Amino acid sequence: MYEKKHVKFEGRLVFVGFGSIGQGSLPLLLRHIDMPCDRICIITGDERGAEEAKHFGISHTVKPLTRANYRTVLNPLLGKGDFLLNLSVDVSSVALIEYCYKKGVMYLDTCIEPWVGGYTDSAVSASRRSNYGLREEVLALRRKHPGGGPTVIPTHGANPGLISHWVKQALVNLARDIKNSDVFPKSREEWARLAMELGVKVIHCAERDTQTPNPPKRRGEFVNTWSVDGFVGEGTQPCELGWGTHEKHFPRDGKHHDFGCKAAIYLTRPGASVRVRSWTPMEGHYHGFLITHGEAISISDFYTVRDRKKVVYRPTCHYAYHPCDNTVLSVHEYAGRNWSLPESKRILMDEIYEGIDELGALLMGHAKGAYWYGSQLSVHEARKLAPFNNATSLQVAAGVMGAVIWAMENPLRGICDPDDLDFQRVLRIAKPYLGKVIGAYSDWTPLKDRGTLFPEDIDNSDPWQFKNFRVV
Repeated sequence: MYEKKHVKFEGRLVFVGFGSIGQGSLPLLLRHIDMPCDRICIITGDERGAEEAKHFGISHTVKPLTRANYRTVLNPLLGKGDFLLNLSVDVSSVALIEYCYKKGVMYLDTCIEPWVGGYTDSAVSASRRSNYGLREEVLALRRKHPGGGPTVIPTHGANPGLISHWVKQALVNLARDIKNSDVFPKSREEWARLAMELGVKVIHCAERDTQTPNPPKRRGEFVNTWSVDGFVGEGTQPCELGWGTHEKHFPRDGKHHDFGCKAAIYLTRPGASVRVRSWTPMEGHYHGFLITHGEAISISDFYTVRDRKKVVYRPTCHYAYHPCDNTVLSVHEYAGRNWSLPESKRILMDEIYEGIDELGALLMGHAKGAYWYGSQLSVHEARKLAPFNNATSLQVAAGVMGAVIWAMENPLRGICDPDDLDFQRVLRIAKPYLGKVIGAYSDWTPLKDRGTLFPEDIDNSDPWQFKNFRVV
């Protein structure tokens, strides 16, 4: 089913954080990276995963990283040629990236995190504490260290991560089906031109999770199929989306950033309070949360076409996330408590008895209407493929593994967005763990079956306007 080993690694591998994604990733990394367990260690903030680490004979130390101690804690563990895998929350990604650059250490993270409290720090503007602002801090480090350096991938799991590679595969498939042409762009500019020529206006990271637990969510409890703290952090950040050149209706609560690449905007409200219409093959149309995610910015930035300094093409891009129904109930209760998190939190794992996570890239506005490409993975299949996983965590873990192996094969590429990686290589590594990987066309638009109760909320001249996607 899969290659036993993809790469031999001579350095040390340090996990920072060992929640559901760390626990799900470890078996895959051990299966596909040739290295002894005594060169792997875990530094984390609590006892979660201690039994798994013991099972594999790996050191597990509870030592939360802070602004004051992270260098002292990491210095004995990392040197040139080693790898830091950061799967924690409330630890600054920017601080760790700069640390790794100075030490010659490779680095991977699934999202760009601030120090604890950074998402809601009222002393920092919403623009600066957004994912856009955090990404610009990392890009500033890339400008500060030109000419490569150790490979650093700040945002690579499933989404952000695999979603960028599914967008590229979807574009290749669309070119074959619309233009009757086998194309394989070689540069960022060529990829962006292809998206423009195909007429892609909107890209959703479209996800519907139907995993169901027993016991279900209890009153005063927040449950999720992956990190509760990670989801809550994203959900309370400003709502963000890449903003396309076809858009005619700027949101009343929308704001532009006054710095950086200008590929995205934000709304003056938390993402967990904003819903959008989207579509997946198994679910059909649904309402998802517009949770901020790094891919919304990096994809829109990557596919920007310029005529000198003028932007002539850019797609709108954002997440459209319908988590499992028990998590939706948790979000409603959380919002109803004025965004006050309950004390009780539970990551759903062994208690899940059925369901799938359907996650993919939905490309819209081209000649065939809408095209979804991605993964349909059931919880039962996930358990057969790898221990310590549900469907959601395995999709993320597969993305983590694919990017870690690519980085080990390409150790001196400097700071990379997911869009900068070899999409075919990463997808080839990850695919055995993604269940059914499919592409599907649809005639769905956000105007389908809408009716005319509130015609002022609709732009019939162009179904692909953000105004039509947003649920108001």
